[in-house]
Amino acid sequence: MDPDRRDRRLLLLSVWASGAFALVSSVWGILSGSSMIVFDGLSSFISVGLSMLAVIALRTSRAGADERYPWGREIWEPVTVVVKAIALAALCIYAVVGGISDLLAGGREVSTGWALAYAIVATVSGAVVTVLMRRGGRSDLVRAEAAEWFGDTLLSVGVLVGFVIAIVLVGIGRPDLAAYVDPAMVVIVSLLFLRIPFRLVGGGMREILSMSPPEETRAALDEAVEAVRARFGIEEAFLRASKVGTRVDVEVDFVVGEDSSVRTVADGDLVRQALHDRLAEQGHERSVTVAFTTERRWAL
Repeated sequence: MDPDRRDRRLLLLSVWASGAFALVSSVWGILSGSSMIVFDGLSSFISVGLSMLAVIALRTSRAGADERYPWGREIWEPVTVVVKAIALAALCIYAVVGGISDLLAGGREVSTGWALAYAIVATVSGAVVTVLMRRGGRSDLVRAEAAEWFGDTLLSVGVLVGFVIAIVLVGIGRPDLAAYVDPAMVVIVSLLFLRIPFRLVGGGMREILSMSPPEETRAALDEAVEAVRARFGIEEAFLRASKVGTRVDVEVDFVVGEDSSVRTVADGDLVRQALHDRLAEQGHERSVTVAFTTERRWAL
């Protein structure tokens, strides 16, 4: 299957799954009286809109370059990731404030049986969606969705444990303590979940600001450039690179010495072809600029 088509299908899967979670968790949370489940529903409602935004961003980024976007539209991918992460972070902060208010007010009574059943369903369903998203995704947008689902699943496990504790407390005659479990989980889960949007913002901003690509990508590029430099006896090579969405922008300045086999424009084209072949093996969409000079200062 075409990678772009697969990414779109995975993003649409996330949209439909988020929509189902939003509906089920909102109703389930109201019936059981659980703020934690209602919070899960609110986050799912936000995820529906943000996932649709991701689908639009993916289609836009694949439209290619034109007069308005001479380098392509891939910048919309990290922008969308950052917007999504900021929205999720805002929801988490709002939930923390609400949870603390409930704790100060003496807790919240919850129908623990219904809440436990929801936690089981949410954990299993989240795990299934996470596996599907992580197995097939290629773009950063899909990876961001997968990271969110993975975080949701881990937190669902924590919620499951929390409701088990609440049932135990009720069983031993301490419903007063059980009332604090739900708001306490809202606070703990929200604070833990904040780590995911913060990490997504960091990665997205690196791309928006055209910073160096991730370490593994940079290492692979260095290896490819060094192999080509050595093959043609070139004195030095200077690599500059950044990653924007699925595109990697690469600029290589070769310093040609007397011992190099590069003497003509045709020789330079052979170097370009060799570098192209090396980079093609890495699977990234690329924008590559190659320059040659005999003076090192022009390559710095």
